Amino acid sequence: MSIINTMLDPKFIRQNPDVVRKTLASRNSKFDLDAFLALDTKRLELLKAVEDIAAAQNNIDKEIKALLKDKQDPKPKIAQGKELKVKLESIKSEFTVLDKDWEDRLLRIPNIPHSDVPVGDPTHNKIVRTVDRKPSFDFKPLDHIAIAEKLDIVDFKRGTKLSGSNFILFKGVGAQLERALINFMLDLHTREHGYTEVWPPKLVNADSMRATGQLPNFKDDMYSVPIEDAQELYLIPTAEVPVTNIFRDEILEEEKLPIFYTAYTPCFRKEAGSYGKDTKGLMRVHEFDKVELVKFVKPENSYDEHEKLLNDALRVLDLLGLSYRILLLASGDMGFGAAKCYDIEIYCPGIDKWLEVSSCSNFEDFQARRGNIRYREKSTGKIKFVHTLNGSGVALARLVVAILENYQDKDGHVRVPEVLRGYLNGRETI
Repeated sequence: MSIINTMLDPKFIRQNPDVVRKTLASRNSKFDLDAFLALDTKRLELLKAVEDIAAAQNNIDKEIKALLKDKQDPKPKIAQGKELKVKLESIKSEFTVLDKDWEDRLLRIPNIPHSDVPVGDPTHNKIVRTVDRKPSFDFKPLDHIAIAEKLDIVDFKRGTKLSGSNFILFKGVGAQLERALINFMLDLHTREHGYTEVWPPKLVNADSMRATGQLPNFKDDMYSVPIEDAQELYLIPTAEVPVTNIFRDEILEEEKLPIFYTAYTPCFRKEAGSYGKDTKGLMRVHEFDKVELVKFVKPENSYDEHEKLLNDALRVLDLLGLSYRILLLASGDMGFGAAKCYDIEIYCPGIDKWLEVSSCSNFEDFQARRGNIRYREKSTGKIKFVHTLNGSGVALARLVVAILENYQDKDGHVRVPEVLRGYLNGRETI
């Protein structure tokens, strides 16, 4: 019989079906709650039947011992016990099949949005702040593709030749710029913001993907690798997955919280269902680099830490001198596991678009329940679930798009943001 850890405790679902139904509607989820509740009722009935038969078997065992002690014939009771054993095996077999279906459905129920979250589809996203640093050009700005090709810092055609469409080959100063941005962000978050850098695996098991909410819903978006024992490993879609799972199935001591981690990793996404969206150049690629921020905090501090996480990501853009806006995502646009999420978008004048470079999410205890990540309260000794948060701090290659397009000159050269020059051997222009 499985023990499942999920944000929505089955007891909560049974006692608050209207709340769950409202959540599903606000997230535009097609999850069949009535079918789940019927399955849950049947599962509880089978569990009760197993308990009743086990109790009956214990009574029969006692009766057999008493009969033997009194030198009476125990055969009728032995036969009755055998009948119960056959019945129990049949019920357990039925339960095993049903329980697997129940568990799979339970893992597909999304998190409940925070009360601050606007209800609706992406058109209900709320712009909460805009910082306008848009440059003034006395020429028509080029898009990043034209700039990158003119400077010979990205080879789009050979990237496609190597791996297929939407894979990128950075070269020369382009590769150095990518590396400079990664080092700059890691230094900023470790030195200024107090994060500890980690270097996690880039392949993870299914348990890790389930804990953070990528499985089972989004399996088709992931790259998987078969291994010898018939399991699968998955190329990570974000460092959130391995870093959040560092403490899976562990109990932390309260005094160790909060814990802040940052990590650079490549990220891999098939981007299933992205048809019709911008896919040219660096805007939507299957493999991209990202510096991630992950927090493990006590529940009472999680929303303060969420705002700090957002500011840590914004600090990157402030130092780079880029325009950005912050969106509070509506319920129908948030990630599956988020209770509240801010998106950060940066402005790119060459394509005249705002591009997302970070999502800063508070998952409350959704991921912690799925991953069984807990802490021991010092004053009471009680075991509680932590709250997990994460955000990009920030993602490439769209950040490169913004730098190329915002810092271009009329000759097609690009000024290097001052904060990056030390990472590029003092180079001032590309």
